[in-house]
Amino acid sequence: MQHYFKLLILFIALATSCKNKPKNEDVHQTAETPEKVASEWIYLFDGTSLEGWRGYNMDSLPPGWTIKDSILTFDTELGLEQDYKGGKDIIYGAEEFDNFELYLEWKIPEGANSGIFYHVKEGYDGPPVVAPEYQIIDDENYANIHDLTGYNSQFGAEHPEKLQDWQKTGADYAMHVADESQKQLNPVGEWNSSKIVFTPEKAEHWLNGKKLLEFVPWSEEWKAKKNSGKWDNAPDYGKFKKGYIALQDHSSPIWFRNIKIKKL
Repeated sequence: MQHYFKLLILFIALATSCKNKPKNEDVHQTAETPEKVASEWIYLFDGTSLEGWRGYNMDSLPPGWTIKDSILTFDTELGLEQDYKGGKDIIYGAEEFDNFELYLEWKIPEGANSGIFYHVKEGYDGPPVVAPEYQIIDDENYANIHDLTGYNSQFGAEHPEKLQDWQKTGADYAMHVADESQKQLNPVGEWNSSKIVFTPEKAEHWLNGKKLLEFVPWSEEWKAKKNSGKWDNAPDYGKFKKGYIALQDHSSPIWFRNIKIKKL
């Protein structure tokens, strides 16, 4: 009987200890909370609202940018109807971002040209002279429709009539070229997905799930590329470490959807 009471007392002590000890799952959840919050996606465009978007150096959206079938689109006819002469690049002006992962989907028609900018600051002629650009263009047909000879000749291109590697989709425009062996660019009229990952240690461009390039921002190699001639008239190009996200219009239709960003 005495042995039985000793076992009973031991059982009660163990039960009390377990009751007072926090559950492992509770500790695990508490530890993960900050990481979970930090990894949440912020939708810059979710298909229902243009809140936060406005023209570069403007208080409102330029004519032509609108929502059609839950897609952010530039409608060239709408823009022409209003006889608008100003710039048509737009920014998400509700918040600036420094380190991030940006994801969006897009499609273009034949001969189109656009781009995605980050670390954008206002007060300049436009985003291209101040902010890095993820190039979007019709690689296959653009040079057949547009005369590039005059523009490309000033940079010493061997074949100025052709689209240069630094001008092709996925490139860090006029800085770092995309790895063509990894590029899976869907034909005009079909959707593509792009991703930009930026930290001070490494920046990456992705297209349709494949990494096209990476570079170290503000490194000696980066500075050498910046000083190679293209940016001679843009001394502030790429110097800002925080800024807006922007989308470029080149007077052709373009469609964007699922624009979201994650702070890193």
